[in-house]
Amino acid sequence: MKTRIKICGLTRASDLQEAVDAGVDALGLVFYPPSPRYVDLATAASLASRVPPLVTIVGLFVNADPAQVRATLAAVPIHLLQMHGDEDEAYCRQFDRPYVKAARVRAGMDLLQYAAGFPSAQALLLDAFVEGYGGGGKVFDWSLVPPTLGKPLILSGGLDAGNVGDAVRRLKPAAVDVSSGVEADQGIKDAKKIRAFVKAVRAADQRGE
Repeated sequence: MKTRIKICGLTRASDLQEAVDAGVDALGLVFYPPSPRYVDLATAASLASRVPPLVTIVGLFVNADPAQVRATLAAVPIHLLQMHGDEDEAYCRQFDRPYVKAARVRAGMDLLQYAAGFPSAQALLLDAFVEGYGGGGKVFDWSLVPPTLGKPLILSGGLDAGNVGDAVRRLKPAAVDVSSGVEADQGIKDAKKIRAFVKAVRAADQRGE
C-alpha cells in the first residue's frame, strides 16, 4: 500500500513547487495566526493557485471562529480541513467539507474513545502532546497507538527522513505528515530534506509489500 505524504506549513511558492516535484500527495496551509508558518488569505490563495490537479490542499485550523473558517474557504480552494485544536465533532462537520481531526497523544489517553467521538472524520491525525498546538517537532511514543483506531491513521510529530521509514514499517499509517522535519528554518522548507523524506517513505513502502 502506498503511504500518502503531506508536507505542512508551506509559506513560499518555491517550497510548494519542490514538494509537488518530489511527488507528495497533499500540501498543508496553516491558518493559525500564532504559528510561525501562518499564511494570510492572499498568500494562501496565491500558493493554492500553483497546486496542480489531484494534489490535495489541506487547511489547518486551531479553535478558529467559524466565520474565519468560512471566509478562508471562500477565498482559498481548500479540499480538506485539518482541525488541530479542541474542536468537537459538531464543530468540525458544520462546514460541509471533509476533515481530519488531530489528537495530541500522551500516556493515558484513550485513542479509541477519542476516535469514536469523531464518526464523521475522514481520518485521525496523531501528533505529539506539547504546550500549545502542534507537535513542535517532537516524536511521541508510538507504542501508545492501538493496532486499529477504527479510522485511517495519519502519523505526525517529529518525523524526518531518518525515522519515517521505521514509522511506516511499524505503524503502517495511511499517511504521514511532516513540517519541521523538512525545514531549514521555521516555515522555510529544504528541498533536499523534502526529497529525502519522500524517498524514505517510498523505500519503506517497497519493503513492506
